Amino acid sequence: MAFKKASVRDAEVKGRRVLVRVDFNVPLADHAPGREAEEVGRHVADDTRIRAALPTIELLRERGAALVLMSHLGRPEGKPDPALSLAPVAKRLGELLGTTVKLAPGVIEGDVDLTCGALGPGDVLLLENLRFEPGETKNDPHLAENLGQLASVYVNDAFGAAHRAHASTAGVADYLPAYAGLLLEREVTELEKVVESPERPLVVVLGGAKVSDKVGVIDRFLEVADQILIGGAMCFGFFKAQGIATGNSLVEGVELAGEALERAKQSDCELTLPVDLVLGREFSADTERKESDGVEVPEGWMGLDIGPRSAERYAEAIAGAGTVLWNGPMGAFEMEPFAAGTRRVAEAVAAAPGTTVVGGGDSVAALNQFGLEDQVDWVSTGGGASLELLEGKKLPGVEALLDAEEETADA
Repeated sequence: MAFKKASVRDAEVKGRRVLVRVDFNVPLADHAPGREAEEVGRHVADDTRIRAALPTIELLRERGAALVLMSHLGRPEGKPDPALSLAPVAKRLGELLGTTVKLAPGVIEGDVDLTCGALGPGDVLLLENLRFEPGETKNDPHLAENLGQLASVYVNDAFGAAHRAHASTAGVADYLPAYAGLLLEREVTELEKVVESPERPLVVVLGGAKVSDKVGVIDRFLEVADQILIGGAMCFGFFKAQGIATGNSLVEGVELAGEALERAKQSDCELTLPVDLVLGREFSADTERKESDGVEVPEGWMGLDIGPRSAERYAEAIAGAGTVLWNGPMGAFEMEPFAAGTRRVAEAVAAAPGTTVVGGGDSVAALNQFGLEDQVDWVSTGGGASLELLEGKKLPGVEALLDAEEETADA
């Protein structure tokens, strides 16, 4: 399936400054693994998102562009916060690239324009945290225009922020020819393929806490998938809607779940719920634990994982799939007594002969926890963005880009 937007591969960038929106919203720690304990200052605790942006950055450098990178980090509420400075990110990126990455003194204020003007081919500058500017999340046209004046080409490679209509993801495209970075292009292509042209059967595994977070995806896949497997705390909304006792389990979205069950009756897609559970007295790793052969949860207990029979049924469905999409854990996998269901699903996805796509931060964390992250075909970097794309929503950060046929005229 052809990508419908203009790609950075097609942009003329030699000798030009290129403004690149990346997603460097990474966790920071006071002492990162492998660092000397006496090293002071904050470090990047997980550089996965930085590494994901390297192909686009390296392509632009190889083609003779000067790079002005921009990203948000955390939620500084529109004002500078030293704890959320991108300084540790600039340092880590420089280590990965083998070059010095300068950190600008701000986003558009101060000497940022002069700093950008001094960049030569292959140089890399990182603007300070975009969300230090109150206009970023408001898609302020003044901020977008000022960002646009820092370069002559814009590239969006921040798929994780593409569902936000912010100044750096959508607004700036009004002022510069706008292209998709390699990561954003691959994300959109892989996720759209799941919906529009999957190998059959298409099996979708959905977990996590809230029915309300996933109901749009459930509705979409009731139309296009062959089977949807439900796990995590969201299954209790479905059980409650059927009058099944849920004890002290987390229950949310009962009405939405009931409506989805009704729609499933009219669908060719099979909506599958767990048939057994693992229960705990409290949400704690050292709580009393027991396996329940059914799905009724007695008072004083809560469901914290799918049971072994459910896990095997799900693994069998995954093994027979032509395409697997997994978003959301099957239980409280971060606590070892309640990790077995998520582990079994993760192992099945990793071993599946079909195409495997995993999205959502918790699912990715589970893959990493079980050492399986390299055994799936595509791991999405965007939680909310991937869900909205799968639902069929338009992503502002993608829609703002040039269409593929426009790029020749606008480059």
